[in-house]
Amino acid sequence: MKPRLIGAGEALFSLGRLTEAMRAVAAAIALLVQTTILIVLFLQLRKTTESVNKMMVDVHSRVGPILTRTQILLDDTQPKISALVEDAAHIVYMTRSQAQKFDKIATEASDRLRGQLVAVDRILTGTLEAVEDAGSQVRRSFWAPVQKASAIVQGIKIGLDVLRSRRAASPGKEPSVEQEDELFI
Repeated sequence: MKPRLIGAGEALFSLGRLTEAMRAVAAAIALLVQTTILIVLFLQLRKTTESVNKMMVDVHSRVGPILTRTQILLDDTQPKISALVEDAAHIVYMTRSQAQKFDKIATEASDRLRGQLVAVDRILTGTLEAVEDAGSQVRRSFWAPVQKASAIVQGIKIGLDVLRSRRAASPGKEPSVEQEDELFI
């Protein structure tokens, strides 16, 4: 056989087939790599899911009794809390009622005290006016005569002094101006 020469068209055709084959192989390899990655991701996801499930079971086994105890505690204390709230509401009601009564009593006592103070003020004012009037009466009835008597005694004293001074002086002289001023009351 004689070697046959391949023409340019045939060479390109065979080269195109080779390129297509390489592309197909490359696509197959890429598909195989992607599949492998997906399988690895799936296996890792499954492993993570199992780990999370185990952790959830562990958390549930630890939290479950706590939640159960809490529920039992709430069930036991709910009536007590309700009674406590009712008692507190009753205490507030009673306190408000007592405060209103106290306010009413304090207001009445304040009004009575104010009235008593007004009455005491009137009594004291009347007493002070009576004492002042009595003082004026005493002044008029006692001090006026005492002042008059004092003036009479003073006049007598001056008169006696004038008489003494005249006897001691010469009988022919007239009384001086000073002596006349002393006699004037």
